Amino acid sequence: MSVSLSQNYFEVFGLPLDFHLNTQELTARYRELQKVVHPDRFANASDRDRRLAVQQAANINEAFSVLKSPLKRARYLLILAGVDFDDEKETTQDPEFLMEQMELRESVAEICERDDPFAEITNLIQTIEQKKAAMLDVLAGQIDSKHYTDAKIQVQKLQFFEKLLVECENLEQDLADAL
Repeated sequence: MSVSLSQNYFEVFGLPLDFHLNTQELTARYRELQKVVHPDRFANASDRDRRLAVQQAANINEAFSVLKSPLKRARYLLILAGVDFDDEKETTQDPEFLMEQMELRESVAEICERDDPFAEITNLIQTIEQKKAAMLDVLAGQIDSKHYTDAKIQVQKLQFFEKLLVECENLEQDLADAL
């Protein structure tokens, strides 16, 4: 079993080109592929074969990273469908959504001032996760029905939530470290 560097990430794992995938199956196939192409198995091989094994392992790692994340997977599917992303110039222009983001960021900034910052950050993370899950459901439907323009907007919005979750998790860790 070898992996062609020209395969799309779904082909690497032998999976259908679909937003919905079984992550347990993905993980199992990832482990199988890593066993086959792991560079350690090629320690006594030619320089060319060792280099190819490293490239294949890196490709498998990248493919796995993209496919296991619903947001990255959606973005990748949209790119495969011909949708262009220019993160430097394009962002959501939805004023209601942007206002909500500002309010959520203000909540994050004020958490340390609260009586129970751990409860506040836990509640905020749950709220963000719920909003993100609802948006992922909408995104899945948009991709399934090939409404790629709407799906792109949803991906852009979800990227805000991803960044906000990272900020919350970092704050939670900082609070724990301060104890």
